Amino acid sequence: MHKIAVIPGDGIGPEVVREGLKVLQAAAGKHGVKYELLHYDLGGERYLRTGEVLPAAVLEELRQVDAIYLGAVGHPEVKAGVLEHGLLLGIRFGLDQYLNLRPIKLYPGVWTPIKDKGPQDIDFVVVRENTECLYVGMGGFMHKDTPDEVATQVACYTRKGTERVVRYAFELARKRAKQRKVTLCDKSNVLTYGHDLWQRVFRAVGAEYPDITMDHAYVDATCMWMVKNPEWFDVIVTCNMFGDIITDLGAMVQGGMGIAASGNLNPQGVSMFEPIHGSAPKYAGQNQANPLAAISACQMMLDILGEAKAAAAVEGAIVSVLSSGRIPTMSASGGLPTSEIGDLVAAAV
Repeated sequence: MHKIAVIPGDGIGPEVVREGLKVLQAAAGKHGVKYELLHYDLGGERYLRTGEVLPAAVLEELRQVDAIYLGAVGHPEVKAGVLEHGLLLGIRFGLDQYLNLRPIKLYPGVWTPIKDKGPQDIDFVVVRENTECLYVGMGGFMHKDTPDEVATQVACYTRKGTERVVRYAFELARKRAKQRKVTLCDKSNVLTYGHDLWQRVFRAVGAEYPDITMDHAYVDATCMWMVKNPEWFDVIVTCNMFGDIITDLGAMVQGGMGIAASGNLNPQGVSMFEPIHGSAPKYAGQNQANPLAAISACQMMLDILGEAKAAAAVEGAIVSVLSSGRIPTMSASGGLPTSEIGDLVAAAV
């Protein structure tokens, strides 16, 4: 029995999560997956009502579940950063979800802005370090609000944190069994300390995987090649900051935010799965948001939970629906209603 915490969150989050749970129910029923849902009202509305973002007691409860399914974080009446840092990063850091997994996969029937590229060309994964780099919050001000003000933001890297992410990337390349290649994305020609550490760890870990090709690209070159030659990539491993940037580019390459999902993983603990799109408050409550990213996040969750058959059924259903041409766009306007897309995928399962 899998215990799954459900955090619908803000904006369109509750609507897309609803459809993801609809598909989960269909896949679970077909493949005998047993699960229990635990619902949490974390998000902007709770913060405005109580001043709470992520109570310590709730975080302790989340430590006891098998997975977390998140909709979206961000509320127009809450100052930017309050929910993102307090809730999203609070869970990632609090549960040591040290790895962000982002499949960049173009499905049949989905338009990509990359000319002359198709599903056979766009199928790679970004492994992003998720709890270090510039996101640790190290830094401060001196002489604030004066002409002599100095602000520092420190990028922090540890060998342990770097090695566990790099090793996961090599294991993933072996498991995928496609190009069997790992590309290190960094800026080691400029960031001479932190990314020197990444380079040394990459070489050391890579030596243990003689069957995997080691590749390297600076982050600016990575962005260029993701657009020009996405077929060059298999598994990309990178730091938190650069991973944040290139995965948004990856979402556009694979057809838009409406199809992009991610997993915040602690392979030894509790992982969290979410669509990468924001809360999109202007579409909230309109039954317009495309739920495929949330459904894909559900598929990732099933896979990580060890329910391979159910996960494959969900991905197959997504491919079937997209291949049918019934969903003309991945955007929140011009497509089918949110609930109808969920119905289509659930039926295809």
